[in-house]
Amino acid sequence: MKDVLAIILGGGRGNRLFPLTNMRSKPAVPIGGKYRLIDIPISNCLHAGLRQMFILTQFNSASLNRHISQTYRMDMFSGGFVDILAAEQTPDNPHWFQGTADAVRKAARHLTGYNADYYLILAGDHLYRMDFAELIDAHIDRDADITIAAKPVEPGPATEMGIFVFDRDGHIVGFEEKPAAQRLAAMGRSIPAGSSFAGHTPEQPFVASMGIYVFSRDVLLEILERHDATDFGREVIPASLGTHRVNAFLYQGYWADVGTIESFYEANMMLTRDHPPFRFYHPKKPIFTRPRFLPASRLIDSHIDHALVAEGCYINRCTVDASIVGIRTRIDERARVSRSVLLGADYYEDEVGERSVPLGIGQDSVLDRVIVDKNARIGCGVKLVNEKGIDHADGENYVIRNGIIVVPKNGVIRDGTIV
Repeated sequence: MKDVLAIILGGGRGNRLFPLTNMRSKPAVPIGGKYRLIDIPISNCLHAGLRQMFILTQFNSASLNRHISQTYRMDMFSGGFVDILAAEQTPDNPHWFQGTADAVRKAARHLTGYNADYYLILAGDHLYRMDFAELIDAHIDRDADITIAAKPVEPGPATEMGIFVFDRDGHIVGFEEKPAAQRLAAMGRSIPAGSSFAGHTPEQPFVASMGIYVFSRDVLLEILERHDATDFGREVIPASLGTHRVNAFLYQGYWADVGTIESFYEANMMLTRDHPPFRFYHPKKPIFTRPRFLPASRLIDSHIDHALVAEGCYINRCTVDASIVGIRTRIDERARVSRSVLLGADYYEDEVGERSVPLGIGQDSVLDRVIVDKNARIGCGVKLVNEKGIDHADGENYVIRNGIIVVPKNGVIRDGTIV
């Protein structure tokens, strides 16, 4: 699809995902033991035949830039590329990106040099598998100006999403970004009763935007030039309903916005189920990531149940239950890890000083509902279980968010620490 240009938004500061975003942007956050969030939209594009992609970045982009340059290298004959467009100050635009629409507006001078009839705009922090070819075909077949991927949702999550209102024929007549619970109760549902337009159930009465947009080229450029809107969901889409042909593309598969610590944790825990609704493996459409030449993981006399263990790990006489074990993770004797996400390490450690805490999880330590970021050091006899049931706290080399303990990148938890 050489007539489609994909634009992947690198995200803002990622405050809700802190401290995982303290040293990296949201799309660079590791997930599933060996992947990065940015791998999901790029892989979906590649499987749909999309070979031309720009990633717009601004905050903490070094890790993301390194991953892209080491992973996605197109051959010179395909005409494909995955390029980084970093926020830049110019004589005309002395400010940084102010929102999703503003980011695309400021990058437009780089985008218009490519012969594309359609722009596919994606978020870099969602977990899903979608055939973008079907989405783009629907946009063309319906002669739409704007097509938005949409998904039925329950009332709870709907307060954090953009919600559509349809008429009986399935046309979008309204759009509200993050409506309050009282407003949702007044709406009742996104699609009127008796409508021939199928797209919701009694359990999922609302239809929400997934933050995936297809714009016809001239329409997007005209909107961005005519309006000073900074955000697609809050401003561009509502303002376009009365002036442009805006359609919804209903998606029924698994989709998760992993923009918070809680949602990130739940997405990883989902992967440990017997039959998870999403898997990184697919016989025809796998999720790609950086190829690493690591040895097979070494497991010695350990009990492991419902866990994903990446390559290059050393797991020695311990217990791992319902957890994600990232690359190069070391777990020592008698340690117990349950319902936790270990992001792994960037390197192996050859020597450790007498007073230093080694990389990984030390002997006799217990972890339950913990996220351990890369290169963290958990000493011996440590107990990270949130005994007091604290919902939110900031401690020394750890934080608690929604009851989940998070040890930041390069964090050190000394021997015998109890949280």
